[in-house]
Amino acid sequence: MKSSQILFFGAIATTILPLTVSCSQNPQSRIVSQPPVQTAQPASPAVQPTVPNAQPNIQPNIQPNIQPNISPGQPLSQTGQTTTPAASTQANSPTVQRLLTTKECQGCDLRGANLQAADLESANLQNANLEGANLYRADLATANLQGANLQGVNLIDADLEKANLQQSTLQNASLQRADLEDANLQGAAMQGANLQGADLEDTILPTGVVRN
Repeated sequence: MKSSQILFFGAIATTILPLTVSCSQNPQSRIVSQPPVQTAQPASPAVQPTVPNAQPNIQPNIQPNIQPNISPGQPLSQTGQTTTPAASTQANSPTVQRLLTTKECQGCDLRGANLQAADLESANLQNANLEGANLYRADLATANLQGANLQGVNLIDADLEKANLQQSTLQNASLQRADLEDANLQGAAMQGANLQGADLEDTILPTGVVRN
């Protein structure tokens, strides 16, 4: 072999050998790096926060129990509260005053009148219309109530001793604990009347029988 050929192959070996060593020492230089693969994670469902069912703070509308200051002669409604006087009851005001002053009111219109605790002893109320009136604790001893309309009247704790109630209408009247001793109820209409606790000693009943 010629010296020139020996020098040629020697030069090639000198060039290739460092490249081979360099590649063996850096193996990653021969690997093309791949981008990391991102694995898609399933989306977690949105969690709704639990909110307690709050109840509104509602204050009840409470009306105080106020008893009106009622003077005699002021009309009452069925619930016991004062009402605005109508045309018929407005005329009762002077009528009530006359009754309280003179105790004479024969045939008067006293519907719904407030006569609570009124002093009507020996009063003449013959044929008077007292429907729905308030006579609670009124003194009607020896009063003349013959033929009077006392339907639905409040006569609780009233004094009716020796009162004349002949042919009167006492339907649905409240007579609890009323004093009816020696009273005359002959011919009176008393359907639905409440006589619980009433004093009926020697009372003449609607049938004409005297209660002993």
